[in-house]
Amino acid sequence: MNFSSRTIAVFIALLVAGVLTTYARVAPTLPFREAFLGASITVAVCFLLVYLSFEALLFREINGVYAGLENIKRKEFKKLSNKFLFRPEPVKRVRDEILQMAERRQQELDELVRLQALRREFLADVSHELKTPLFAAQGFVHTILDDEEDDIDLATRRKFLRKAATSLDTLDALVQDLVTIAQLEKGVVRMRRQRFDVIVLVREIFELLEQQANRRGTRLELFPPGLPATGLPVIADRNRIRQVLINLIDNAIKYGRDQGRVVVSLVESGRTVRIAVRDDGAGIAPEHQARIFERFYRIDKSRSRESGGSGLGLAISKHIVEAHKSTIKVKSTVGEGTTLEFKLTKPKSGPVEGAA
Repeated sequence: MNFSSRTIAVFIALLVAGVLTTYARVAPTLPFREAFLGASITVAVCFLLVYLSFEALLFREINGVYAGLENIKRKEFKKLSNKFLFRPEPVKRVRDEILQMAERRQQELDELVRLQALRREFLADVSHELKTPLFAAQGFVHTILDDEEDDIDLATRRKFLRKAATSLDTLDALVQDLVTIAQLEKGVVRMRRQRFDVIVLVREIFELLEQQANRRGTRLELFPPGLPATGLPVIADRNRIRQVLINLIDNAIKYGRDQGRVVVSLVESGRTVRIAVRDDGAGIAPEHQARIFERFYRIDKSRSRESGGSGLGLAISKHIVEAHKSTIKVKSTVGEGTTLEFKLTKPKSGPVEGAA
């Protein structure tokens, strides 16, 4: 059974008072009224003495432990008062606090185990991604070096060197993406916000990716058709948002269907502009949608490697969008296509940089 300090004090006080009152009652010289008064005084005095003794001898030390726990939690919770005298059940409160701290520590340990597993997976992925172009470049270079000069003509040498250079360019792009995502995660990269016309930016990207789209017969469309002639200004880091849109539109072209459509929607909503990139490809299954923004995560590994890319584009895009105080969302239906969207803030007033 669990007893508080008050319960124990009352029990001891009544016990002592009962013994003294019984002794006084049986004494012939003490009347009933005086005996009752003596018992009442005895109960009060014994209660105070015993309760204060518990507080001073036992619970004061426990309250010291409790105060120590509060100091440990100082960074997590608002510091509480250290005046615990006459507060009930300090032992129970210490127990509850210890259990809560143990639960939080267990959650932290579980999170560390999860992060360790992700770290191992990431190291395996990055090792494989770095190894592929490196081994390809090594193979072409060593083929030229190992063969006799007369065995390989100049045209073949140039062909091998071009392939080696292409592999090294892929390796360089991968390393640059790794550096970029590391800087974004650490918050080292600062967004240089400026006012610009997002319509002009999307049209620039359409021109940049036009040849790639034509190879697959993909139409690049801007929606709605009746966009403001004065432009659609936003406040953001233009170069970083350009990087995000290139990643999203490039993926939409790669994974959309042949002879399909890629639609970029620009819709005003209050103080923001919603930017959505939609394709009509195979779509993404629900079990993959939560993971497509992870580094090197590929739904169809064989097809993804054939399509090129470092596997970091969406992870970088996610960090850039979040640095603009927004979130990038995925909406996808298998067999119908995928939409990736995010929002940017509209400026209050002023001239638009880069307006047509």
